Amino acid sequence: MGPYFDPDFDGQLERIPPPRVCVDNDTCEDCTLVKVDSANRHGILLEMVQVLTDLDLIISKSYISSDVGWLMDVFHVTDQLGNKIIDKALIQYIEQSLDARKKEKGEVITCLGNMVGSGLLASKYTVLEVTATDEPGLLSEIAAVLTELHRYKIISCRAWTHNSHVAIIMYLVDEATGKPILDPDSLAHIEEQVEVVLGAHFGEEERKRRRRRVKVSGPLAEGRVHTERRLHQLMHEDRDYEAGPPPVQVELGGQFGTRAALIQARKGWLSSLSLNSPLQSPSAAMQAQVSIDRWIDRGYSVVNVRSMDRPKLLFDTVCTLTDMQYVVFHAAVSSHGLLAIQEYYIRHKDDNTILDKEAERQRVTRCLVAAIERRVSHGLRVVVSTRNRRGLLAEVTRILRESGLSLTRAECALRGESAIGTFFVTDASSTGGGEVDPKRVEAALRDEMNGGIQLDVSNTHPRWPPIKMINHGNVQPVVAKGRSSIGFFTDSSSSSTSSDQEDERPRFSLGSLLWSHIERFSSNFGSIRS
Repeated sequence: MGPYFDPDFDGQLERIPPPRVCVDNDTCEDCTLVKVDSANRHGILLEMVQVLTDLDLIISKSYISSDVGWLMDVFHVTDQLGNKIIDKALIQYIEQSLDARKKEKGEVITCLGNMVGSGLLASKYTVLEVTATDEPGLLSEIAAVLTELHRYKIISCRAWTHNSHVAIIMYLVDEATGKPILDPDSLAHIEEQVEVVLGAHFGEEERKRRRRRVKVSGPLAEGRVHTERRLHQLMHEDRDYEAGPPPVQVELGGQFGTRAALIQARKGWLSSLSLNSPLQSPSAAMQAQVSIDRWIDRGYSVVNVRSMDRPKLLFDTVCTLTDMQYVVFHAAVSSHGLLAIQEYYIRHKDDNTILDKEAERQRVTRCLVAAIERRVSHGLRVVVSTRNRRGLLAEVTRILRESGLSLTRAECALRGESAIGTFFVTDASSTGGGEVDPKRVEAALRDEMNGGIQLDVSNTHPRWPPIKMINHGNVQPVVAKGRSSIGFFTDSSSSSTSSDQEDERPRFSLGSLLWSHIERFSSNFGSIRS
């Protein structure tokens, strides 16, 4: 059984009532509402979020509630330019993708020009997975070994680094036939050659500490996990979340906590832009904060998450909770320009319990912070576009390595006859990831690759949130006396709660706001059911 088999995959999906989906462009002026009414099962919320994020859509707000085996969700979405979703093909794709019974969903092009669809499933390819201690040049050497074997073609590659850990996923085909590699001897040979590369870097002691892993598997029909979800899983299995000091807790202080967080977010974001620093993206300027409380009366653990907003943030947090076997019963997520606020009401899947033990609360907190940080972009951003040719990934990463650079994140894929890669690099000689001269990097790539290449080398990161979202007034939340208009925090009186009472209920209250949101959008599903 390959490493991508999803243990939660249920082969009897036909017995589950299909979701009822409504894509609503009439209710809100500045966003599209995607309403989903579905039978509840573990992982279905993640599947919904995955569909929307794969389409490069931005979820600016979401309300989620489940009751007696039924799940109701509302997602406020736009494209990454802040526009509503009006493309009929895209709307149809969303509706079909959220229905698990429909196998063929066609293909669509997202607002960023990415192709998404059933014909592009990763399960059709051979996959190579690597986890190890992060070392400069590691991806370059792995790509070079595969090129030297003269038999295999890299279709796509993604690499994440975090806390001195690296996770790499490559999709491969037979270079001669363009088909997946099925021969067990060939799969074993690939695995052996990559092990040699890691062995040269780390030696036997690293292997004994289980800080390196190589796995090659053939294509799978059903149940292969989404690539980015698998990257999270690989990092989690390698315990990247254990390093570093304890995460900062959310300061649940109503108006003051929210205002302080927004000021911190704005200062960090503006600072990263004004300094023109390649060391961090805007989302790295504010440290993620997580707090977990108990609501004993309702039987929930209440998870609050605050961080800089960015694309795919909701996916990363829901993915982590799902893979840690926690069920989200209710949730409220809101984006306020620079600041994202998430609140989840969860129980453990197996025994329906809350997080009673401090050690487990600390582990979940660390895992959520790690999930948010893994995708944060550190370093100089290098986008390479050129006609595809054999050994291209090995060539580009070799040039970066020989230029004294270390990769912090990479994403490469083929688009027809072209290859496009995005690399984030820092100075390999600096322990803190020193600044890199973009002109030097661009000159090295142009000189070595002999023309025919398009480059975008920049030490500034894409502006977030989009200008259109800022113009809609989402940056500054309206704060009422004693309570944030976001509606998911305590009023100022909650600060006087005794420590004994804090063990009985969370330091904030769902109050009437979240429940009223849920009741309101629940009543709107009548038109979907009919």
